[in-house]
Amino acid sequence: MNLVSEEIEKYIERHSTDEPEVLAALHRKTDADILMPQMLSGKVQGQFLKFISQMIKPERVLEIGTYTGYAAICLAEGLTKEGKLFTIDINEELEDLVKTYIEKAGLQKKIIQIIGDAREEIQKLNETFDLVFIDADKQNYSLYYDLVFDKVRSGGFILADNVLWSGKIIQEQKDKDTQKLAEFNTRVQQDNRVDNVIISIRDGIMMIRKK
Repeated sequence: MNLVSEEIEKYIERHSTDEPEVLAALHRKTDADILMPQMLSGKVQGQFLKFISQMIKPERVLEIGTYTGYAAICLAEGLTKEGKLFTIDINEELEDLVKTYIEKAGLQKKIIQIIGDAREEIQKLNETFDLVFIDADKQNYSLYYDLVFDKVRSGGFILADNVLWSGKIIQEQKDKDTQKLAEFNTRVQQDNRVDNVIISIRDGIMMIRKK
């Protein structure tokens, strides 16, 4: 199920700033060579993430779920001069590809790659984050939310991707991933420590502001 028509999606893309060449090349590489290329954020969502980062001007960003590094590069655009982005992924097979494109983007001093299980790696980080982007396995969204919450400053933001799950979130019969996403959305909605809104961009992004 598409959230909007294919024609509207194409219109949105045509009327959004083009990807820089490094991201366009990474997009092509992902489409050609990497399993499940639809997981890549892409032009429109990438611009959105970039704008959010540029508005917040974060000192520290945490990304849970690197994939091929597209979103990390976008999120790093708003970092302060001394800012750092930590990105965690369990798939070591993509480590060299991600590193290559981070270097092509000139962000090797800004982006810190971590290979490992996010459930463990998050707990090792002694940082306070201005912005967190959750885009990993859907079964553990609520757990990741719990693990990062105390590491996010008051007034900081958590973004969670895929929360509409191609529209399946409103279906009565839900598979395991959809059910976990539904539980996560309800959990956030009922959390009086935050303000939140779902943006229907691409596959849905939950924006969460810690009070």
